[in-house]
Amino acid sequence: MGAVGFALTAGPGIAPSQRQGESRVQPSGMGSSSNAPSASAMTAANPEDLALAAACQRGDLQAYEQLYRLQGTRMKNLARHLLGTPSDAEDAVQETFLKVQRSIASFRGQSSFVTWTFRILVNTCHDMRRRRMRRKENVAQEGGAAPEPPEMRASGAHPSLRLALERAIATLTQHQRDVFLLYEVEGFRHAEIAGMLEITETASKNTLFYAKRSLRQLLAPPRGSQRGGAE
Repeated sequence: MGAVGFALTAGPGIAPSQRQGESRVQPSGMGSSSNAPSASAMTAANPEDLALAAACQRGDLQAYEQLYRLQGTRMKNLARHLLGTPSDAEDAVQETFLKVQRSIASFRGQSSFVTWTFRILVNTCHDMRRRRMRRKENVAQEGGAAPEPPEMRASGAHPSLRLALERAIATLTQHQRDVFLLYEVEGFRHAEIAGMLEITETASKNTLFYAKRSLRQLLAPPRGSQRGGAE
């Protein structure tokens, strides 16, 4: 999978992705995001984002092509992590762009145009996963065996560790997986994730904290191995 910016205290560390002005996550149940800038406040002053949205609303096909050039690779990466296969990711991105074109008139600038687009992508991936589950249930009721999608292959210097991480991420709740992938893999800020998933920044931070805690527990080496195998 992509370069995951997340360090396991009981396992191999991978350098965290850099975000300006954002500290590493801590549980923040007692905190409040009321004084933090919202996603719309952080992005409303971005003239390029506003210009791109306005061009798309005018029906400028070159603007959609620019959106794809700027965000297409990132969108496919996220969709592949959520759906498991490159082919499903391609389908999700294509469906997302069709939905963006159909609903562009409803964009009101309450979040950035990119945040709005990724919200549609995440919802599209969830819809595809639900359709996949319904197909499996139908096949099972008919007495057949549903074909399993090809398993993602780990890449990089430590393929076995990356594969273990991918499998561990798959065990997270859907909400935890969404936040973890958006923050640690794709590098979005909590303010942006809040806009995509329609949650608060505090909820995003808390979800990431518990997702990482679950992953640490899943990937921690057995206690016997910590003693070097000696009994």
